[in-house]
Amino acid sequence: MSFEISANAIEPEALKGRLAAAGAGACVCFEGWVRNHADGEPVTALEYETHAALAAKEGEKVLAEAKQRFAVERVDCVHRIGHLQVGECAVWVGVTAAHRGAAFDACRYVIDEIKHRLPIWKKEHYASGATGWVNCATKVAG
Repeated sequence: MSFEISANAIEPEALKGRLAAAGAGACVCFEGWVRNHADGEPVTALEYETHAALAAKEGEKVLAEAKQRFAVERVDCVHRIGHLQVGECAVWVGVTAAHRGAAFDACRYVIDEIKHRLPIWKKEHYASGATGWVNCATKVAG
């Protein structure tokens, strides 16, 4: 189980290799990419900022919850910070389990909770030159 905040590019294939487990019959991975639009507005890049210590602590809690709630072998997550271009991977989640249902359920749980609870803030850079902070509300469990 591993949660990371990284300023470096996410390498999904290398991360997937860490998930191997003899008891795993399923592997589910999610990659969240920077897209070129948001709410009808052309986007050229994103910027992510975080409170790294709090994000890491809460990220580890989310992974532990997923491992407890679902019958998974391993669950990992990496979230980027810094300036990202369109097409770059911003977040990666990988889960292995004996069966696909648990792997899919745990993967969805992790990405939903990460987006909802972690103090990670996203700034969109628009083609017009304007910028805007989005999804800035977080709810950190006590």
